[in-house]
Amino acid sequence: MTRRRVAILFGGRSAEHEISCISARSVIDALDPERFEAVPIGITKEGTWRLLSSGPPALPAGTKGLPSVTETAGRDVVLDQEPGSHSLVTEGGSREEIDVVFPVLHGPYGEDGAVQGMLELAGIPYVGAGVLGSAIGLDKAVQKVLFAAAGLTVVPHEVVHERGWEEDREGVEARAAHLGFPLFAKPATLGSSVGVTKVRGPGQLEAAVEEALRYGRKVLLERSVEGAREIECAVLGNDDPVASIAGEIVPSHEFYDYEAKYLDEHGARLIVPADLTQAQLEEIQRMAVAAFLAIDCSGMARVDFFLRGDELFVNEINTIPGFTQISMYPKLWEASGISYPELIERLVDLAVERHERERKRGTGI
Repeated sequence: MTRRRVAILFGGRSAEHEISCISARSVIDALDPERFEAVPIGITKEGTWRLLSSGPPALPAGTKGLPSVTETAGRDVVLDQEPGSHSLVTEGGSREEIDVVFPVLHGPYGEDGAVQGMLELAGIPYVGAGVLGSAIGLDKAVQKVLFAAAGLTVVPHEVVHERGWEEDREGVEARAAHLGFPLFAKPATLGSSVGVTKVRGPGQLEAAVEEALRYGRKVLLERSVEGAREIECAVLGNDDPVASIAGEIVPSHEFYDYEAKYLDEHGARLIVPADLTQAQLEEIQRMAVAAFLAIDCSGMARVDFFLRGDELFVNEINTIPGFTQISMYPKLWEASGISYPELIERLVDLAVERHERERKRGTGI
């Protein structure tokens, strides 16, 4: 059996660079060496692609630091843009053939459709959502519009653009007051809780909006659903996606912030499966698949919910969820009967399946 060469893309230019490195390490370790050969490609924070021999760097020993891709790691490499070439070209001119790309890139310049568009132009199969699904999946403001149009309940929110904040702060403050406090201010196009602040009153709004604007030109103000449980559900598939069982996040911090997710080993408990009635689980699974289809997603996604009493809100969708061994997406599928290595294999197979279908549609073959 011929092994597929899978290029793992990780790192990148976003504020989620380090989390991407951790996820990629787990993906590479889970690839069955009899079926796949990993080709690790780290992208530096400046955007340089580096072909590495052994994958992402390990976690720095004895510190709370996180790994990153440096300019001195590996060799420079670029993607051959000739359609159908399926190869990388190194700084020395040698070529590395690849069969499929697995982007493990979180945030802008990786999860937003940019890399996906480049891979489409090069005609290379890749894991996960396409250009449109990726772009919508990263934009929390746009996805909420589509969720609402699909009949899914979302948390009351307001979208603040940078120019609107600069020209009419009083208007933004009035909209925030209408939502009510406490509320969350978050960058509209970033994940991993980067730049997110819980705003308890009007006096904290300015600093919170300014913090979110450090990461993008658009901010989402979202009413805090006080007392709600945080429920997550994984989705897998292309045209006929299926949902996993659901899990629950119980943060020890006030909310599930960046430190709770990645730096504090006691920052949160992940309860899998979540303690839900059968009716609640079925509704969460239905809404998860509906959210997946609403943004034209494919391959994979994790859909996050707030559950308070009988109220169920779709919070957001994540088209490249965390992929460490302890991340919720693989844990949910493991509890649903799909092991981590099998999950990776299915995602690669789904990528090739979608690529072949689109290729035949484009050529008429």
